[in-house]
Formats: sequence, C-alpha cells, structure tokens
Amino acid sequence: MSKRDFYEILGVAKNASEDELKKAYRRMAMKYHPDRNPDNKEAEDRFKESKEAYEILSDPQKRAAYDQFGHAGVDPSMGGGGGGFSGGFDFGDIFESVFGAGVRGGGGGGRRVYRGADLRYDLSLSLEEAVAGTEVKIRIPAQVTCSRCNGTGAKPGTQPQTCSRCGGVGQVRMTQGFFSVQQTCSSCHGTGKIIPEPCPSCHGSGRVQEHKTLSVKVPAGVDNGDRIRLSNEGEAGVNGGPSGDLYVQINVKSHSIFTREDNNLACEVPISIITAALGGELEVPTLEGSVMLKVPPETQTGKTFRIRGKGVKPVRGGPVGDLFCRVAVETPVNLTSHQKELLQAFDASLRESSDHHRPRESSWLDGVKKFFESLGN
Repeated sequence: MSKRDFYEILGVAKNASEDELKKAYRRMAMKYHPDRNPDNKEAEDRFKESKEAYEILSDPQKRAAYDQFGHAGVDPSMGGGGGGFSGGFDFGDIFESVFGAGVRGGGGGGRRVYRGADLRYDLSLSLEEAVAGTEVKIRIPAQVTCSRCNGTGAKPGTQPQTCSRCGGVGQVRMTQGFFSVQQTCSSCHGTGKIIPEPCPSCHGSGRVQEHKTLSVKVPAGVDNGDRIRLSNEGEAGVNGGPSGDLYVQINVKSHSIFTREDNNLACEVPISIITAALGGELEVPTLEGSVMLKVPPETQTGKTFRIRGKGVKPVRGGPVGDLFCRVAVETPVNLTSHQKELLQAFDASLRESSDHHRPRESSWLDGVKKFFESLGN
C-alpha cells in the first residue's frame, strides 16, 4: 500500500465530495493508464497508486477509517482490518465504475475489446506538390479484420464459446473482507471467449496482415512536419474494437531553385557585373511561371528584391506569402586575353578618377589603415 497521502495523490482537499473524488481519479487514470503509456513503469505505478487512493476514499467506511487512523486504519498488514489480506485491489471494478462498462468491452458478455493501433506513413512531396496540393495513392501494410471469419477468430461454421471459468467476463474474482481481488482469467486470457476451432486464416486472432491502397488528399500549402489524419485507416481493433487511425507525415523534398521559410519562398539570382552596374531587367522564375524583375543601376551582391504574392498560400488560411530574390553579382570566368586587357584598361580608368566609383572598397581600405596605425601607437 502506498504511504503517500491519498488526498495528495488525487490532488483533492480532505473535504472533497464524492463527485470531486471521481473527477480527480478520472483525470489521473486518463493521464497514466497503461494503454496510453506503454512500457512506462513510472506511469503504471502512478496509475496503480491513484486507483488505490480512489478505492479507499470512495468507500465511506474505509475513508472514515483512513481519516481517523491514516494508513493504519486501512492497511490489513498493520492490523486495521481485513484479516490478513495480502492480495491486490479490484482495480477493474473501480475503473469501470468511473468510466463505464464500455471501457472494458462492448457486447459479447463482457468480452474485452481493444482499439487498433495507429499507423504512420511518411509521404515525400516535391515543393510544387506541397504548395499546390495534390492527391496521391499510398500502399500500406496493416492488420485488418479477417474476412474469412469476420473477425470472430473462429473457423467458418463455428462460433466462439463463452468461457466457462469466468462466465465471459474475462476475469475471475475473489473476495476477502471488504476487499475484492480480480485477476485475468487464465483460461481465456481476458477475452471472455474460448475458440475451440480457430480460423485457419487468422489462427484465432480475428485479424490478418494485408496491404491496402488508400487515396490521400494533400491540401495546398502543407509543409515539413505537417500530418494528415485518416480516421479508422489504422490497424483493425481486437474483438470488434474500433480501428486505429493512419497519420500521413509530410516530408517536402529540397528544391533546386527555391527554399521555403514559413509561407515565403526565396531564391538566389545571379547577375552579370554589367547588369549590376548599369541596371536592367531579368526574367526570374516563380512556382506559377516567370516574372520580370527590374534591377536598378549600381546593384550590389546581397541586395534582396521582394515579389509580393508569389510565395505559399497557408494551409490554414491567410494571405499568400512573398518571393524574395537575392542578387549575386557573378564574376566573369574563362576570359580571353582581349577581354582581360579590356578589364585592365577599365580598372585603370576607374583608378585614375576619384574613389567614388568603389565606395565600399575605399571605406574598407581606410578602416584597415586606421587599424594598423592604432597598433603602432
């Protein structure tokens, strides 16, 4: 038995009403239930601890004994009653009283049902497909309901039989004092049914592994990390339980020209030194076609031009993003001797005049000169 204060475990005051206790336990159970936290020992311990606290505090006699004597009033090993009880609590009944019988299973005489597992599919798209939206076919492996036995697990022409040991409940119960011990039935392993003649296709599980083809509608504007949920397209449930969901994870491939940031696109536009110096017009691409970009004279590398409305329309609504074109002045390569002579003559003509033709170079040289002068001092 947990030595932590039961009221503290559930997060309620000592004068909490029965309804407040139930709400507090519901909250704890939903958070730490093993089905929601597989292979998490800490969550399992917290789940058992909250059940134990609710089992005591929801019973007026046990709560009165706990309020008066603490753990000694409800712990049989400490002489508080129950006559040497050393088993567990009836956690199934407690959980069922709070959440209803449907949690343990629908129909079939109390037979337990389980929701099928969710599945994930990684879908790679081009930038164009992600921005414009598309519809794709995907093929996935999944556990589906066996068509031969319709999910019963029994050989066609036969039916599962109610477990005689547990009466179809899936658990057997022992009562000691005011404690009720409930354990999974060892004959039917908690299903409440015995299958004398298993289905040869699914071997009694009610599910088979198959591949299925699905159509996925990808909305315009999706980005890396976005997920598309296809309800009930995951694995089939067990014993008639609902199917899980399929989550399609979007991965947008790198583009040769554009990069994306939120709803904006960006690209680098190389221009010649002639266009940079004299200005001109360039044809630049967008995802909808090409547009003309006017480059003013004396444009420097790194200058960015904004073309409004040529970005991405947000998948959840809102204004369309913009396209940012960053200019990169390209240095000529593979020059002929004549071209080199022309550039040298051009450079000489610039140096013969004032430095205002190359303001950044002149400013940088002045800074370097002052730096070395400061070192000399």
